[in-house]
Amino acid sequence: MSNAFDEVDFDYATVIADRANRLMSEQAVPPTPENFSVWFDYAMGASPALRQTIDTLIVNKRKFDSAVNRDLYVTYINPRSDNAVAEEFPEQLRGVISGAKEFLETAISDNRTQIEALGEVSSQFQAVGDPRPIIEKLVKELSNATTRASGLETNFLKTSEELDKIRDSLKLAELHSNTDALTGLANRRSFEAFLRSAQMAAMETGEPLGLLMIDIDHFKNFNDSYGHQVGDQVLRLVARVLQDSVCEGDLAARYGGEELMAVLPGASLEVCADVGERFRRRISEAHLTRRTTGEEISSVTVSVGVAQFRPAEPAEVMIERCDRALYKAKRSGRNRTITESDLEGKIAAA
Repeated sequence: MSNAFDEVDFDYATVIADRANRLMSEQAVPPTPENFSVWFDYAMGASPALRQTIDTLIVNKRKFDSAVNRDLYVTYINPRSDNAVAEEFPEQLRGVISGAKEFLETAISDNRTQIEALGEVSSQFQAVGDPRPIIEKLVKELSNATTRASGLETNFLKTSEELDKIRDSLKLAELHSNTDALTGLANRRSFEAFLRSAQMAAMETGEPLGLLMIDIDHFKNFNDSYGHQVGDQVLRLVARVLQDSVCEGDLAARYGGEELMAVLPGASLEVCADVGERFRRRISEAHLTRRTTGEEISSVTVSVGVAQFRPAEPAEVMIERCDRALYKAKRSGRNRTITESDLEGKIAAA
């Protein structure tokens, strides 16, 4: 990523730097190199998206704590440095690259030698009357060139296959690191990263951002009555229906235990409530049987809490409000969807 310091002259950079330092002081932002690079870009107006986000944070009196400062830096200044990527290369990949480089250097050296030899052949052809020795030498050099080219092709085919295997392994490892093994949904770490990114985007664009929190009603009873395998089966069913209920660009995640979450960028509170209610009805209408015996399991229901992102609020505040809506749904008889707007109002029957 280009550095804003490289694009301005010294005098202008000094003015911008003074302005950045003043703004950081006003917002109690620690004067670290990362934070300064964020506020230098903000003071210069280099990134409209960054300016919009910081302005929203300031207007809403959001504290620029370490988490906010880090998110601003990672989102707008340096998403992923080349050095950081290089340091994450596994040793296997380093070996493949080193081997390919060594073989290529050898091939280049051999080609230079071949060119020199062909030059000698050309000189001898001018001086010698009998062309047969020269033709034999030429044939030999061409044969050597063919052998080297064949070896080079074989080596790079092998290297390409090894790189494909490494790439697939890295993709699989990344998938596993971001996925809950039981449900196949995003795990909590992936959820938290996605929500932070979605909040930044919502502040940039002014688009709404919704959140669902889902809890399986009486989940402990499934484990106690039928065993943990059935409990896992119930959890997988709910996760599958949740995944089917959200749109592309949304994120469904397992938050912990039997609690699931869904992040819906661009969705208003009303839209999120509709999504939650359709999901709730699908679960209540589902029929689950025990795999080992075919026995029908008592009906599964869920309670759903819905919250809307408020500009500049911390993620934990939004989650806590969503959790309070879920708690009210459970206290009101379960198997229902409650939004944050219902927290102080009358609850409609499910």
